[in-house]
Amino acid sequence: MRARVTDDGGVELVGRLDVRGAAAAREALHEALARGSDRLVVDLSGVELLDATGLGVLVAAHRRARLQDRELVLRDAGPRVARLLALTRLDRVIAVERRGTVLA
Repeated sequence: MRARVTDDGGVELVGRLDVRGAAAAREALHEALARGSDRLVVDLSGVELLDATGLGVLVAAHRRARLQDRELVLRDAGPRVARLLALTRLDRVIAVERRGTVLA
């Protein structure tokens, strides 16, 4: 998993968001939340696999953002990741976007 905070304060995740990639993703999300903007956009376009551990990382980041009166947005999830977000109904809890279009 490659995770980095982008110049605009968002987070870009690439690879497998699973038990091995969770630490890198968590660190980037915490760094972005510490920078503090109203909206934290997490680019999931490069995520090829998302498991229960990865879902937990996203839920924890969402909770931290809410405690700071901020919004976490998941952007451009691929079909497999989007399907998992829908199956777990996480797409009803966390805003999901496709390049500027809010889906949930």
